[in-house]
Amino acid sequence: MVFSASRKARAVAEQVDNAVVIGADTIVVVDSEILGKPEDADDARRMLGLIGGQTHQVYTGVSVIAVQNGKPTEKSGFERTDVTIRPLTRELIERYLATGEPMDKAGAYAIQGKGAVLIERINGCYSNVVGLPIYLLSRLLEDSGVEAFSRL
Repeated sequence: MVFSASRKARAVAEQVDNAVVIGADTIVVVDSEILGKPEDADDARRMLGLIGGQTHQVYTGVSVIAVQNGKPTEKSGFERTDVTIRPLTRELIERYLATGEPMDKAGAYAIQGKGAVLIERINGCYSNVVGLPIYLLSRLLEDSGVEAFSRL
């Protein structure tokens, strides 16, 4: 996921002379299986069946590229959060699928949306599960010479 975040950021950084570019990519891992975004409703149903009643890991890779006068400097890292999903019945899975929310989310759920009711607990960074670990991002920005509070 760090490689993917870096690739995304580099694609943009190559087109600018002076900018700070941020790339991020999130995956869900359950029992050593990587779950990206579901391909269709059946895939989302399968993913929700896998994570229901289980603790899984959410990893987000982040890459910050500071470009000054066409010269890029890259800082990257990743965050891990453990998420426990409540046991999911077929009926609950079908009701959640009917919302459409799972279709563009890694692991087929959105902690910041309707999927919040599926979450029993988290251990780690909430914003990581959303898809952008803010603390990690602030550290990478600072390491790149961008002050976290300079624009607030």
